[in-house]
Amino acid sequence: MHAFDAVVERCAETGYYVGHVPGFPGAHSQGETLDELRANMEEVIMLLMEDGYPTLQSEFVGLQRIRVA
Repeated sequence: MHAFDAVVERCAETGYYVGHVPGFPGAHSQGETLDELRANMEEVIMLLMEDGYPTLQSEFVGLQRIRVA
């Protein structure tokens, strides 16, 4: 079992949830709901991993909230 961190955003134009795994080329998808996005992301990652476990090009660390006046 492998675990990946996905960044999830909501598109202002379509209302769809859009996700990607930082550092994992091609690991991105979208869905109308968070459940649909998760299922789509799992499918994409499984397909990409058919060629073997990826060497991630970066590591997800976290988020920072930046406040400006």
